[in-house]
Amino acid sequence: MFGSVFHMTPRPGHEQQLQAQFERWNKERAPKVKGYVETLGLRKVDGSGQLIGVAVFASREDYERNAQDPEQDAWYRELRSHLTEDPMWEDGEVVYRATA
Repeated sequence: MFGSVFHMTPRPGHEQQLQAQFERWNKERAPKVKGYVETLGLRKVDGSGQLIGVAVFASREDYERNAQDPEQDAWYRELRSHLTEDPMWEDGEVVYRATA
């Protein structure tokens, strides 16, 4: 598996729109994206308002195919409108996954 950890800072008052953007992705894009596994969103507890996301795909090829899709670019541009700056991305191979 392959994925990305990303750090985002919502514009003031835009956290709900940001969450709705991810919910829309899950409803509209996820069924069409080959190899998509899951996305998690976390709010940092340090009071910074920063969010951390984790997106996981079955393979690096699936991840890169999604990243190059024009529909994904359009979705990202809308997401970006709710952020103070570009997200910081950290891509990597999943070396283990633990579930309950």
